[in-house]
Amino acid sequence: MDRIPEPELMDDPKQAEAYARADFEAENQGFIERFKEYFPEFSQGTVLDLGCGPGDICIRFAKFYQACQVIGIDASAPMIRLGEQAVKEAGLSDRIMLRCERYEEVAGARIADAVISNSLLHHLPNPLQFWQKIRQLVRPGAPVLVMDLLRPDSPEAAKAIVDQYAANEPDILRRDFYNSLLAAFTEDEIGSQLARMNLTRLLIDVPDDRHWVVGGIIY
Repeated sequence: MDRIPEPELMDDPKQAEAYARADFEAENQGFIERFKEYFPEFSQGTVLDLGCGPGDICIRFAKFYQACQVIGIDASAPMIRLGEQAVKEAGLSDRIMLRCERYEEVAGARIADAVISNSLLHHLPNPLQFWQKIRQLVRPGAPVLVMDLLRPDSPEAAKAIVDQYAANEPDILRRDFYNSLLAAFTEDEIGSQLARMNLTRLLIDVPDDRHWVVGGIIY
């Protein structure tokens, strides 16, 4: 099945609200656990979360890594508003800053001690620009962990995944999940992107039937 791109921004307030209310506990906590597993020596510094959405992973990361400052970047204003509220409620406004900004417009080079990203890449028309930006932003020796959806073999397979994992979610979230699966990349496509950007030190894993994970150190 060929990739079917979806809109780059989740800027509908109802869409953002549905996403923020959805139960991503297993995926988001699993992301943090995987970071801990991949990078056991990491403990402090400035961490960039590209495509932070409503800030749940930023909050989980800051709670575990208490010597880190986390900067969340997302181009959706409704997402950032929801995220800022969640950060305030978590009492972490002193260590988490959320910015409404496109990832490619983040200024500076070698400014991050780590970069994380979950479910941003499938929104982007130019994935190579994403990997190049990460290379630009990290300091040498910085850990990188990126996770996103895995494109199924067919629309029917995508629908089956939605029915299996989002059966009780609102229609707007089921629709977005389905469209995101169609817009996602395959493992081979991710491998090709990393090869083209000379990032083959980063390793690809497929932990389940709907996600891929890329992790490693950029020197």
